[in-house]
Order: sequence, then structure tokens, then C-alpha cells
Amino acid sequence: MAKNKKEEKVISTDEVYDETALFESKDNAIFKSNILHSKEELEDASYSKSDENEAKEHSLTKEDELDYLLEKESKLNVREPKYKEEYVKNNVILSVNHLKQYFFFGVGPKKFKLKAVHDVSFQVHEKEVFGIVGESGCGKTTTGRSIIRLYDITSGSIYYKGYRIAAGSRWNDKEIKYSRIRFKKLKKELSTKLDKGEITKEVYDSKIGAAKNHLDKVVKLQKMKIAHIKHDHNHPRKDLLKEIQMIFQDPIDSLDPRMTVESIISEGLQIQGFHNKEENHKKVVEALEKVGLIEDYANRYPHEFSGGQRQRIGIARALIMNPKLLICDEPISALDVSIRAQIINLLEDLKESMGLSIVFIAHDLSVVKYFCDRIAVMYFGEIVELATSEELFKHPLHPYTKSLLSAIPLPNPHLEKKRKRIIYNPQEYHDYSKEKPILQEILPGHFILANTDEMTKYNKEIEELDLKNK
Repeated sequence: MAKNKKEEKVISTDEVYDETALFESKDNAIFKSNILHSKEELEDASYSKSDENEAKEHSLTKEDELDYLLEKESKLNVREPKYKEEYVKNNVILSVNHLKQYFFFGVGPKKFKLKAVHDVSFQVHEKEVFGIVGESGCGKTTTGRSIIRLYDITSGSIYYKGYRIAAGSRWNDKEIKYSRIRFKKLKKELSTKLDKGEITKEVYDSKIGAAKNHLDKVVKLQKMKIAHIKHDHNHPRKDLLKEIQMIFQDPIDSLDPRMTVESIISEGLQIQGFHNKEENHKKVVEALEKVGLIEDYANRYPHEFSGGQRQRIGIARALIMNPKLLICDEPISALDVSIRAQIINLLEDLKESMGLSIVFIAHDLSVVKYFCDRIAVMYFGEIVELATSEELFKHPLHPYTKSLLSAIPLPNPHLEKKRKRIIYNPQEYHDYSKEKPILQEILPGHFILANTDEMTKYNKEIEELDLKNK
């Protein structure tokens, strides 16, 4: 490896507090680099690697698939958004496929990237509440913001009602890059053998010709895909985007203190071209009444309300656009216990009355259990376990899920004194030096991030839990 070869530091986290804290996370970053499990992309498999070594681990398109994929891609109209009918047939309103969201900092030798979200995939069905839980900094909020296009995603695709509304081309760019690296390496090896007389000129020309043909096909295919990705990302269907709304985490900072409640709630309508003041006022009043507030509040400012009322205003702002998919980013984390129950009950009522699908982001598993149909547990930018609410609490398998469950306070003071807190340390629980984990199904609808040895262990745990619960 050349000494002046640029090295790229990798640190996975959701928020940057200070540069010192980031570089203190080096050991954790090295561990995470060993459990990357995307079938499509393994380009960042260590803390510091040369392009040649990265190319060895980047999964490229197979030779026997190239011609079929080229023919399939050539038939697609680049100016039409990619559409998957199977999602609509299966009542999938949102599909997140291999989502990666990286943030890049610094320049030159000091350049590094944060893997806020790495290879996250899940689907949300119509009228379903899908929960995402995890500790602060695990990538929950970044996932939600990526879905609503507040960030330009690095790689992967997001489909809403079958149409691709966001996409990133990092993996496609990497495939072109690493295909060229492999071709250069093969050419160098064959040249050495030719010079030594180990192969003839005819063999050399034949192998180089075949490799060059393969490279040309790969580059052509990926450039076609990149063109389609960029078009879909830059020209999403606006009629679909307005059906996705978000309730933000902080009810104070998410409301403009210089605007009245009516101006805040009706801002989305004005952006969409609705400028009739009387009609907008009626819609604002209807939205306020839906969340349990009165018309008189429309002329007041955010600082005149309590925390729970501010959150209701934030919900009204989302509802006025008549959404079909609502992303709730920890809507109750800044509220006290009594107000939390009111907001959860309000969301439950709105879900039933408006037929909403909800992505509910939280760090409290006890709340998510009550409200959500399915739950995804995130750690360090990846989903480590995904199951229905009932199944997850019946068979908690991943050590991090057990850690989250052990943090739930018990209402009985005698049992609370005996409650043991499980601390999750990945290095103690996992050994991925020989085999990397993948997200795989262990029970119907129950997915867990594990390798072969861990799957065997988890299956035994399920048998033990079933015997214990009988």
C-alpha cells in the first residue's frame, strides 16, 4: 500500500457533538466495520483500507446476470419514475430498501464519514403502525428524515405507493470503480505471467478481451441505473410527497416563535398553492379541532402554550395536508407522563379515523409495545431485530433488545429493586471475525441480525422461552 494513499476514517453515529468524542469512538467504529452485512455493498469493511483491498469485498454483478439486466434496464424509460407493482398488490405503502445515509466531514487526509444509517430495509403496510426503537444516536431520526427527503440519501431506494421517491447511487458508483480496479489488477497479473512465459500471447489477449467486455457491460449498466436514480431523486411526484408528513421531536424548536398558530399550520397549504384565506382558515380550525384545540388558539403564538399543546399544534400542522403516511419522531419524549398518554391516544384515534399509516420513532419500548403493530430495533445505524410487538416481547433474542427491555422500570417497587440492568457490549456478545451477520428470518415475521452460529444459539433460546412460558 502506498504511504501517501488517502485513508478515510469511518465513524458511525447519529449526532456529532465534538471532534474529540468522534475519534474516541475508533474502537467501536472498527467493530462495526466487521459486521457490515449488505449483500450489495461491503465497500467500507475496515477502518482504513486501500481501494484494492476494498474491491475484494465489494459484491459485483454476476457475469451471467449482466445481459439480462442490461436488456431489462434498456427497456425502462429514464424519465418515468421506477414503479414496483408488487408493493401495491401487497398493500405496502412504504418500502425502504438498503438505505444508507452517510455524512462526510473534513478534507484531504482528515476526511472521514459518519455512517448514521447503514443498510436499513423494512416495509410499512397500509394502516399499520411501524415502530423504530433504539438509544439516542442509533440512526432512528436520520432514517425518518431520509424517508421524508430532508436528507439526500447516500445509497438505496425509498418507494411510496410503488413509486420510487428517493434514491442514492453510491453503490452503483462503487461498482464501476471496483470493476475497474479488478480489471487493472487482472491485467497486471496476466502481463507478469506473459513476461515470464507462463501464458501465450493468444491466452493473454483472450482473457483481457473477455475481462474488458465484462467491464464495458458493467459500466454501461451502472451508468444507466445512475441516470435513472438521479432522475427519480430529482423529479419525485409532488402529489405523493405531500401525502408524507412528519411530527418533529421537539415541540418548542419545531414551531417558529414569530408566527401565529394559524400561519404555522397553514404554511404547508400555501406552499402547495392554496392561497384562499377563508378556505385555509376553515382547514386550520378543522385541524385544531381534530387534535383537541379550539379556534381561538389560531391567533396565538407558540410561547403561549404548554408542551403538550405545542405538540398538538405540530400534529395539526401535519394533518392539514391530509397525509396517508405520518412519521412521528419521538413525539412524546419531551412531554411528561400524563401528557404522553393523551398524545398516544390522540394518534390512535387519528389513525383509526383517517386511515393513517404511521412510522413511530421512540426509545421507550413500553410505549412502542402498546402503540405499534411491528417493531424494528436499531443499534449503531442498523436494524438488529424486527418482529411484531407481541413476538418481540415473547421472544427477545438479540442482546441489545434484551438490554432495552431490561431498562424498562417496573411499577412494583419490590420487583424494581431486584431488576437487573443488562449492559450491551458488542465485543462481548459477538464474534464476527469468521462470518459476518445478515438480517435473517428465525421465525415467521421475526428477523434478527445474526450469523450461522448465533442462529443456532437463538433457536435454542426460543425453545427454552417457550418451555418457560408454558
